[in-house]
Amino acid sequence: MKINVPLMDNGYLDDKYTKHTTAENIVNGLPAVSFPIDIADVSNNAKTLAITLTDLDAIPVCGFEWIHWIAANVPADCTHVPENAGKENPLGWNRGYNSLAGRLLDRKDDPLSLGFVGPAPPRDIHDYTLTVYALDEKLPLADGFWYNELLHTIKGHVLDKATLELPVKS
Repeated sequence: MKINVPLMDNGYLDDKYTKHTTAENIVNGLPAVSFPIDIADVSNNAKTLAITLTDLDAIPVCGFEWIHWIAANVPADCTHVPENAGKENPLGWNRGYNSLAGRLLDRKDDPLSLGFVGPAPPRDIHDYTLTVYALDEKLPLADGFWYNELLHTIKGHVLDKATLELPVKS
């Protein structure tokens, strides 16, 4: 399986999808428009896909891996996740909570907490890890699941996975 983010700028995720975006793409002080993803060579045996976007470089800043986006039960025949799908959900997948919803920030009522919240590194370049999993079943998850629930649920069901590092300027 292969994944690609077509809108990169000199090796960095395009500013439109980060804290450097225009005011119209900011919600509650954070970037809100998700980037497009191209997906190719998915196993014929796959029933669904799952998507995660996390920031390991956040660990020294906040003490944990920041979760920006998780989605489950994306149709396995999806070859293109369109821009802003994290908010609009055009493929009808199940949306998981990102780190805004956790007890530390307690922003579960924020419309950005369920789905995509864009990269906003406070300092230095951060590498955001995009992973797409090809799975052999539809997952028993509903909207509002957590990252750890996704990781536990996919055990034994991953046919393939692809990972892409997306650097973002501070």
